[in-house]
Amino acid sequence: MNRVASAVLAASLVLIALPAGAQGARTLDTFVTEANRVPLNPTAMLRSDARRLAGEFRTALTSVRTEVRTARETGRTPPACPAGKVEVNPQELLRFLNAIPQAQRVRMTPTDGIRAWLASRYPCPAT
Repeated sequence: MNRVASAVLAASLVLIALPAGAQGARTLDTFVTEANRVPLNPTAMLRSDARRLAGEFRTALTSVRTEVRTARETGRTPPACPAGKVEVNPQELLRFLNAIPQAQRVRMTPTDGIRAWLASRYPCPAT
């Protein structure tokens, strides 16, 4: 799969732009279940569910990046320590999220899942 297709697919897999009130009720399990149904090909972004998932992913990633920045600014340890641009491989991300036990995913939000994924890829050095 080429870089453009991978980027499009990554965007399609991760976030659904839901109304503000609905975001708190969405679980990571629901997100992962829907993401597993999206075909991993360049036409995925033609699907409305894939576009919603991509929007939700972007929202969660932005939220975690804000947490990282705020933690650094206030001298606290951030949840993850990415040095710069975050590379997203849709298959890797889905494998990580699917590996979280379902009993745990039903208690997590998509943002919690993205936070855990970033922490696993970009751990902070021990202080």
